[in-house]
Amino acid sequence: MAKRILHIVTNVGQYDNGDPTGLWLSGLTTAWDRFEQRGFEQDIASPRGGDVPLDPRSLKFPFRNESAKSWLNNQERMALLKNTPPIRSVDPNTYDAICLAGGHGAMFDFTHNSELHNLIASAYERGAIVASVGHGYCGILNVRLSDGSYLVNGKILTGPSWREEKLALVSQKVPYNAEELAKERGADYIRWKRPYRSSAAATNGLVTGHNNSSSGNLVAFSVCEELARLDLLKGKGSEPL
Repeated sequence: MAKRILHIVTNVGQYDNGDPTGLWLSGLTTAWDRFEQRGFEQDIASPRGGDVPLDPRSLKFPFRNESAKSWLNNQERMALLKNTPPIRSVDPNTYDAICLAGGHGAMFDFTHNSELHNLIASAYERGAIVASVGHGYCGILNVRLSDGSYLVNGKILTGPSWREEKLALVSQKVPYNAEELAKERGADYIRWKRPYRSSAAATNGLVTGHNNSSSGNLVAFSVCEELARLDLLKGKGSEPL
């Protein structure tokens, strides 16, 4: 049976000051393409459902990679982002992995969304992989498990650093310091000396990618590895990666 992946994307298209933001397109599409190559079934959902705004910076060179370009030229693919189901309509028990896509919009509608957090906690405690790309990690920082502990407590993770927010000139636009919040929740946050380094961390069913360029070859690849490992533990075997 094919593995099933649920991608969660933002509905927020503006910072509080009105400047545009949204989903960073390649962070979604590059992972999608990797999973598609593996024959996985995939769905997309968003906090409130409906249209998914795209960060205009992600549509320009050099951030618009070949994967994003291919999606932009494919009406069927882009239609997936025009009428997304709300997460309240999603059954987390039907997915093998939950992947939270990046873009600064996620900082606004992922962090304090109890429906999203309940979905993630339910999937994780059932044994599904939880993954994030870039700012998608904001959606896991406040997730509590059934014992009351934070999902990220004691786990290695990575994501955009506060230094990088300053370098990108958005530290005055974002609603909080995600790096600091991760540490407050007990996460072992990885911060690289060189900013914007592509990297991923995988620990105990949690996979996080430092930025959107980490999406396919690092995050999606690590999710595939984790799913294969779980199959081996269950005695199911798996196709080679």
